[in-house]
Amino acid sequence: MSAGKTWTVGALLRWTAPYFESKGMEAPRLDAELLLAFALQTERLRLYLDFEKPVTAAERARFRALVQRRAEQRVPTAQLTGEREFWSLPLRITPDVLIPRPDTETLVEAVLAQFADAEAAPRILDLGTGSGAIALALATERPRAQLTASDVCPAALAVAEQNAERLGLNGRLRLLAGCGFAPVAGERFDAVVSNPPYLSRAEAGNLAPELAHEPELALFAGEDGGEALRGIIAAAPGVLEAGGLLALEIAPAQAAAVREWLAQAGFAEIETRRDLGGNERAVLARLGANRLGAKEGEA
Repeated sequence: MSAGKTWTVGALLRWTAPYFESKGMEAPRLDAELLLAFALQTERLRLYLDFEKPVTAAERARFRALVQRRAEQRVPTAQLTGEREFWSLPLRITPDVLIPRPDTETLVEAVLAQFADAEAAPRILDLGTGSGAIALALATERPRAQLTASDVCPAALAVAEQNAERLGLNGRLRLLAGCGFAPVAGERFDAVVSNPPYLSRAEAGNLAPELAHEPELALFAGEDGGEALRGIIAAAPGVLEAGGLLALEIAPAQAAAVREWLAQAGFAEIETRRDLGGNERAVLARLGANRLGAKEGEA
């Protein structure tokens, strides 16, 4: 970004997008737009209305600092701007929470289809809520649903609480701190939904560098990536009503194994949902009567 020329909004975008592309960014143009809009304190769509508008030196300096952190340190755009859109909801994002991905909307859509009656009031637990993305999307679409969200990380729960307040949903979401199902011991739910950690430690060296800035606790689950999934499947019968729904996000390569674990744990009506890329991304199952009343942690 030469200081000797007049930089307009359009010129900055034309320079930054190819630069990000050369660094291997997945969405170079989108990243450039989001960061420039943040630096200019404006809406992303406004950039195109102000395409020929000159950008001040102070604004360029803010933008340059963001571009450098994105390109050189590979800090995720959502952490730089402090926001990520999920299910059309603007969510606050910090390094304490996993950045919501579009793939997770597959899970939300699948759960909503299971509770299509808008007048019903299902009790739903979002296990490991992070930013609150899943629970808040469900609360938005099903106004009568009773949502509980838990997380082992207090800092993550604080982010979820801020997002609930920001969206005017704080009265709809009960937030609980603790590990696994311990915070809801003795309670029963019509559905348990979770996007648990499902990456293996062996994958760490091959992942996008951006993931180094996200919480490890929300990413990795043992040597094979299935530790958290197995734990949830084993313990979920202790909190689900008869015929209750268990809905999990998974890595596509885990689909067959997860279906087998669910069957072994007494779940029925096991099915998967594919994301926009055609990958098996969500697994849904109903608790069979033979597992009703199983204790938490029982295999």
